[in-house]
Amino acid sequence: MIDYTGRIARLMDEIVARVPALSFIDTREILVFARFGRTSRQGAFATCHCLNEPPGDPEHYSWRDRRTGRLVRRSEWFVTRSPAVCLGGGRVQYLISFALPRFCNQTLLGSDKAALYPGAAGWVAKLDTIVHELYHIGPERGIRRMARADGTVSERSHAPAFFEEVAGMVRLFLSSRPDPDSYEFLRHDFRELAARHGEIVGTTFRTFPSFPQRYLERLAIQPDEPAGMPIVALRGRRQPVSYAEQDLRRRQFLARSSRAWPAQAPARPAPGARRSIREPIQLSCLW
Repeated sequence: MIDYTGRIARLMDEIVARVPALSFIDTREILVFARFGRTSRQGAFATCHCLNEPPGDPEHYSWRDRRTGRLVRRSEWFVTRSPAVCLGGGRVQYLISFALPRFCNQTLLGSDKAALYPGAAGWVAKLDTIVHELYHIGPERGIRRMARADGTVSERSHAPAFFEEVAGMVRLFLSSRPDPDSYEFLRHDFRELAARHGEIVGTTFRTFPSFPQRYLERLAIQPDEPAGMPIVALRGRRQPVSYAEQDLRRRQFLARSSRAWPAQAPARPAPGARRSIREPIQLSCLW
């Protein structure tokens, strides 16, 4: 068995320790988890999810008459909040998800990244993706924003300079001579990993395929509205707004599906204790 998300979490620890531009990152505040993603389908290989964004401004949904543009009804007022993920006495600030098996089968061949890595082995595309997601973490919290040529902040997080800087960090990491065992698993695609290790397992949430995402919270005090305005009630929340150790699950990933992995449930940590990724039970988080 290979705990794939656990391997990624340990590699992130190594990357942050060796790449100065990422040294501000506290990897204990990151939880790595897996989502299902077929290789044959288009989609992201990985995604960085920020959990420390402040609540949004009060707002509401509105419906207007298509012909006249007149407001005919609106929803209750609400704010948008981030869920809380608390593990081992600490609060997770970022979730980084990897789509399996799609991520495992990523290669430089035929990709836009190939021009950034002339002559490199195909598996370097996966290392690039891991560094890419770490680089999304901003030094002042939140998601990093790139600066324009005039010094102003761009709303785009994927400016051309972003990809070039990520490639530079990947080359720096490899040139620092890290232990090859830390990234050996990236050299193999999904089929090769299955042949070597049998089961390919990753951390997920008990709400799989769902995971912690921003949610709407109804304002306790609703603003006054004109008499006669129809108000549409917000739908009740279907997902939790807080997650803890007991909400994590291991899951086995297959080429076309995934299934619950019948491993023994991990022991809950003592109050105030932090879970290390080097403990025998690894949940792909750094608490």
